[in-house]
Amino acid sequence: MTHIAVIDIGKTNAKLALVDRATLSEVAVVTRPNTVLAGPPWPHFDLEGHWDFLLDSLASFHAAHLIDAISITTHGASCVLLDTEGGLAAPMLDYEHPGPDDLSDTYDRLRPSFRETGSARLSGGLNMGAQLHWMFTQDPTLKDRTAQILTYPQYWAFRLTGIAATERTSLGCHTDLWCPDQDAPSSLVRSLGIDDKIAPVRMASDILGTITSQVATRTGLPADTPVTCGIHDSNASLLPHLLARTSPFSVVSTGTWIIAMTVGGTNPSLDPDRDTLINVNAFGRPVPSARFMGGREFEQIVAGVQAVPTSADVDAVLANGTMLMPAVEQSTGPFAGCKSVWLPQEPDIGTGQRSVAAAYYCAMVTATCLSLTGHQGDIVVEGPFAGNMEFLSMLTVATGCSVIAAENATGTSQGAALLICENSSQPVDNVYEITEAERTILARYAANWRKLCARNCMSQLN
Repeated sequence: MTHIAVIDIGKTNAKLALVDRATLSEVAVVTRPNTVLAGPPWPHFDLEGHWDFLLDSLASFHAAHLIDAISITTHGASCVLLDTEGGLAAPMLDYEHPGPDDLSDTYDRLRPSFRETGSARLSGGLNMGAQLHWMFTQDPTLKDRTAQILTYPQYWAFRLTGIAATERTSLGCHTDLWCPDQDAPSSLVRSLGIDDKIAPVRMASDILGTITSQVATRTGLPADTPVTCGIHDSNASLLPHLLARTSPFSVVSTGTWIIAMTVGGTNPSLDPDRDTLINVNAFGRPVPSARFMGGREFEQIVAGVQAVPTSADVDAVLANGTMLMPAVEQSTGPFAGCKSVWLPQEPDIGTGQRSVAAAYYCAMVTATCLSLTGHQGDIVVEGPFAGNMEFLSMLTVATGCSVIAAENATGTSQGAALLICENSSQPVDNVYEITEAERTILARYAANWRKLCARNCMSQLN
């Protein structure tokens, strides 16, 4: 086996990556925006547009490099409802749509406790159970039309193989539908009346089957090309480290979301009101986690204009104490409900100082997430923020731990590829280094940020 094609659907972009089996490096990558389409009947994802993009890209990659297998990873908080013919029973709801909030009181009487599921109560459709409850209420015929409910990575596996499944990492991603400690569906599955509609639960690394004849004809791939069941994207980022590292450690997966996942930490008492939760890893085991929409917030802070900071910009931010209090996205994260404010004054859009302050903000909220998950040991940063020096330096100081910038900036593709191939290579640890002088001034900034955050935010959380 030489090349693995990885379907990687994030909240912002859909991607196909070609991963070299021996090195786990990306040989080629193509992307398209993951645009949300307006209704009817509700805002939804462009599944058919993605499908055409994926088939065309598979054909192109295979013609240029040869593809030996296909693996899949996607964002969480999403499911696809199929009818008896295997088509869509309804469009796939965008989890950010606020519609489910209209039925919060009714849904809250149905959903299991945090003790049972490790799933915090979230806004919109971030709880998959809330999505289903709302959609079934909006369209009273939908539940009867639904023959099978698939978690999102497994929908693409179904399109490729014709075999329906669900999988633990997606079911265990704040859905309210899974009990991590019992490795079984939660009581909500019965309450919603979908016991017989959840597709069979498989392991992420299971080979569901081979591609259909239609896919083989369209792409030119061999008919015996195997396809994995697939995995939730944050858990794809975690998998290489589960295989190669000794606990304790944490992985910070960055993208639209920044998600901190702690392995072998202090076993904290998680607080659902601060967006902590239990994720389920590729082996079906619980992982204390916390998250916020860090990538989305960073883009909002810089207003889409990210200036490359200079050392003078860094010095100015630290000297002036320029900082942003949480939360930019007020519906999620450890400071949900708090209103963001600039102190002592807001830097101009398009300046390096604004980029520095945005990175420090994300680092401080990430450090908060790690403290809530009981972090100990090294911190591995995956994804786009692994290349943000200001983020890495502040996270190093704010946590007092070694921070490792992952060599591969897209750990999701690497982790998904590992579902289908064995790779014994050890990670290259690029520990981020700072001088003692830098550490001193950054520590002063971090302490001041925490003090001001407590004054401005914590009273709203109690």
